[in-house]
Amino acid sequence: MFSGIIEHLGTVTQARRGDRALHVAIATGIGDLSMGESIAVNGVCLTVTAFDAAGNASFFISIETLERTSLGRLAEGGRVNLERAVTPATRLSGHIVQGHVDGTGRLLSVEMAGEARRVVFAIPMTLRRYLVEKGSITLDGISLTLNEIGATGTAGAGPDEFPVALMIIPHTWTHTSLGTLAPGDAVNVEVDVIAKYVETLCQYRS
Repeated sequence: MFSGIIEHLGTVTQARRGDRALHVAIATGIGDLSMGESIAVNGVCLTVTAFDAAGNASFFISIETLERTSLGRLAEGGRVNLERAVTPATRLSGHIVQGHVDGTGRLLSVEMAGEARRVVFAIPMTLRRYLVEKGSITLDGISLTLNEIGATGTAGAGPDEFPVALMIIPHTWTHTSLGTLAPGDAVNVEVDVIAKYVETLCQYRS
């Protein structure tokens, strides 16, 4: 389990395609990794399969993950958001994040709003029912607050998408991969798991 608070901004040092899989090496900057531990890479829970004392780690990305996330676009030199799994003593500064991606969205626009940035993403319409204004959403592993549902003042969302707007503070912009995105780039989306549990409970109530 994760909290959506990015701890490190890693750099992809190798992205090698295998038989229906992707082998990725990342310079994580984490010096005390453990074999088999879970790391959220752009919001996707991955397993450390090899590492060294300098924090260089290897990950195996299966075809299932490649089909459901945006990790297939990883390339050498790319920057990725990293978070280690929480512990019982960890402050839950973000919200409950599983690292299980529900779909991919697209960056539509970025505009300055004072020192902050108003950023608009197109989200799959199938996820609309899980989102509420001022609720939580995870984009590329970052715990963010939804400021507008069905955001206005932007174009580009397709018929199976809807736009949402978020206000990004300078710290988040510079300490995550958000600042490296260009309009049209894909992001991993994970909705609040509590909303999904509530939906299921309501469906099967007597």
